[in-house]
Amino acid sequence: ILFTLGCATADEVKQLKEEVATLKTKVETLEKAPAAKAASGAVDQAAETAAQAILKEVTALMGKNEIPQAKAKLKEMSTKYSATKTYTRRAKKIEAELEVFGKEAPDAFKVEEWYTGNAGNVDFAKGTTLLVFWEVWCPHCKREVPNIQKTYDEYSKKGLQVVGLTKLTRSSTKDKVVSFLQENNVSYPTAKESGDLSRHFNVSGIPAAAVVKDGKVVWRGHPARLSNEMLDGWL
Repeated sequence: ILFTLGCATADEVKQLKEEVATLKTKVETLEKAPAAKAASGAVDQAAETAAQAILKEVTALMGKNEIPQAKAKLKEMSTKYSATKTYTRRAKKIEAELEVFGKEAPDAFKVEEWYTGNAGNVDFAKGTTLLVFWEVWCPHCKREVPNIQKTYDEYSKKGLQVVGLTKLTRSSTKDKVVSFLQENNVSYPTAKESGDLSRHFNVSGIPAAAVVKDGKVVWRGHPARLSNEMLDGWL
């Protein structure tokens, strides 16, 4: 229009056309952005779904104590779907649990103070020992501790050693722990540990449990996943 009216030179018109072309390109890019974002979201969701399916398989394999197969599935997930939330938020924790399988147990059983019983005679090198890591402020732990007592009542006569371990974190105190143990008639040995045992068994969340048989870790996970069939097999 400016050129028609004689108000612009040819160079100015050329510059104006270039600016319009640049603006048009930006507009087209912005118009495509939502579609591109949606497509990316679709890809991400597909990866999450696939990762969740593998994690479900891993959980099932661990429930059957098929550890080599579970490790293989987790390796597949880490190779294909390491960027998913399913892997970074959930599977990595299970990986840490599986790393403990086959690990040598500590040479000595050291705790700071016993609240019930005394497992001073516990020898990791002999027999089968169930370790349970918990805190009195943890609602899931408070549900599991009585269940562990039932396991102890049934299996201690078969040779199972059970030891409860707490670090007295957050709002925990000795008085609160002792009171809870008394209210729930917990008779298996329970003690305060410094954190060395938690680190040895890769405990990052509670409740957590580990089983040691003849000096080696044969199981590690949430105590609710421990079955009678598994205990019978170890004993």
